[in-house]
Amino acid sequence: MPTTRDLTEADYDGSSPFPRSAAPARAGAAQVTLTAAIVAVPFIALAAGVPLAWGTGVSLTDLLLAAAFYIVTGLGVTVGFHRLLTHRSFTARPWLRVVLAVAGSMSFQGNLIDWVAVHRRHHAFTDRPGDPHSPYRYGAHLGGQLRGLAHAHLGWLFSSEPTSAARYAPDLLRNDPAMLRIARAFPALCAASLLLPFAAGWAISGSLYGGLTAFIWAGPVRIALLQHVTWSVNSLCHVIGDRPYRTRRHDRSTDLWPLALLSFGESWHNGHHSQPGCARHGRGPRQLDPSAALISLFERLNWASNVRWHPADGLPHRHAVAGRTTPRATTHRPGGGLRPGRPPRRRMPHR
Repeated sequence: MPTTRDLTEADYDGSSPFPRSAAPARAGAAQVTLTAAIVAVPFIALAAGVPLAWGTGVSLTDLLLAAAFYIVTGLGVTVGFHRLLTHRSFTARPWLRVVLAVAGSMSFQGNLIDWVAVHRRHHAFTDRPGDPHSPYRYGAHLGGQLRGLAHAHLGWLFSSEPTSAARYAPDLLRNDPAMLRIARAFPALCAASLLLPFAAGWAISGSLYGGLTAFIWAGPVRIALLQHVTWSVNSLCHVIGDRPYRTRRHDRSTDLWPLALLSFGESWHNGHHSQPGCARHGRGPRQLDPSAALISLFERLNWASNVRWHPADGLPHRHAVAGRTTPRATTHRPGGGLRPGRPPRRRMPHR
């Protein structure tokens, strides 16, 4: 049976379960325990937060701190991990790269190099054998999709199916010592992500109780919400929503507007998959994209340069996936979609 690497688009019909050779294997006990703790503890805190709030176990300070840490760490993932480091949609000043990488690392979503490698692999094999978290792994029928949604949302985290950072993120491993140091500091940054809300709550309220409630809301509850919003892009944004733009064969990425604000524009997933290197994912006039707005602010402040807002109409642009680029011509179609491989019509000049 062919391995995942041997499979091509011609070998997969788009609806069958992925070959067994591509099925996830069981992870080791230590990895499962650590992953379960990272996933379960914030979720338990989120479940406990609602009755705690009814019992006045939350204050305005707690909610403001939770919102502040959610925004900082969330944008660290969307602008830093995703648009800057994974797709190289813009160039940031060295200090800004570090700030964004540190902020993203405090989201409890893994060290930045592994995050980048997994996401580049997702783009290289979107919804085909080799995709680490496709909802279609178990087939396109209802039962397979329900099982696939669970895998795409959480199950893939417990898989021992490796993603090679040397293959998918060689630029960060070999040429970016600052990012390598931040990746190695991931456990310490996770600890800081929990201790800082506690310290801020204690300092603002002047009491240990204020520190503890701030810790709960701006720590585990905030982490759980951000984690599940991010994982929803992996799962829901490949099953539910609109597909206004052309993408690669078998790619079922969607635009899901209810998640747009919470995901900082990441849920405009179909727009992103049609132009992975573009700094703006929300390409429609009413598609809110806070991450793109922040990049635009960085550009105006001269903290960011070479921002790839969109490829020029009809000119070949490079489709960056898995650390490699593939020349590809695209043209715009009515409504903003892309039609790959078809050059634009030439207009005769007015006489």
